Amino acid sequence: MQQLLLDIHPAPLPTLANFQPGRNRELLQLLHDLLSGKAKERFIYVWGNPGCGKTHLLQAVVSGYVQQGTKAVYCCARNPCGFTVDHDVHCVTIDDIDGLNASRQIDMFHWYNRLRDESQTVLLISGTVAPMHLTLRQDLVTRLGWGLVYQIHELTETEKMQAMRTYADECGYDLPPEICLYLLRHGQRDLPSLMMLLDALDRYALTHQRQMTIPLLRELLRVT
Repeated sequence: MQQLLLDIHPAPLPTLANFQPGRNRELLQLLHDLLSGKAKERFIYVWGNPGCGKTHLLQAVVSGYVQQGTKAVYCCARNPCGFTVDHDVHCVTIDDIDGLNASRQIDMFHWYNRLRDESQTVLLISGTVAPMHLTLRQDLVTRLGWGLVYQIHELTETEKMQAMRTYADECGYDLPPEICLYLLRHGQRDLPSLMMLLDALDRYALTHQRQMTIPLLRELLRVT
């Protein structure tokens, strides 16, 4: 019974629709245009602090292409992934480009050149800083700055509260505003950490068959 309760509300998959835009509306519109075929730019670099939504956007774009029946690939530069020009792949996303080691930076440099010259593949890359501040090979840094570059701005407190309540709605439960305020005042403020705590609180409330309240949240935080 406990396991059934824990499985009731799966976390929603990242989509452009469930990304809280804040000051990132221009970037979000560009990604919508990319999926609809309106945007012609093939090389896009996004950057921002950890937890600002880079991974969400990259995975959302891949999911959007896949839902259209188009081949798209997500990979993280901190994990092994090969750089090959596969002409049937419409979009490649590379997360955390800062994590490339020296040998793979060379591979990435040559792969980027082949991708630009030999295919029509869209390349969406993320990093924690703007291209000019990356501590990577200079020739690779130069190429990463050739396309469109967008900073992903962090959400305000009000926008984070809205993002949490939207997430809760998609998961199928009501989230009291006082829970949002408490989490913002007493925990890590990046969205991934906040969403993980909401998932844990939802499961804890279901398991103990209790309403979501501040006392229940405090109880959970003491347990964890």
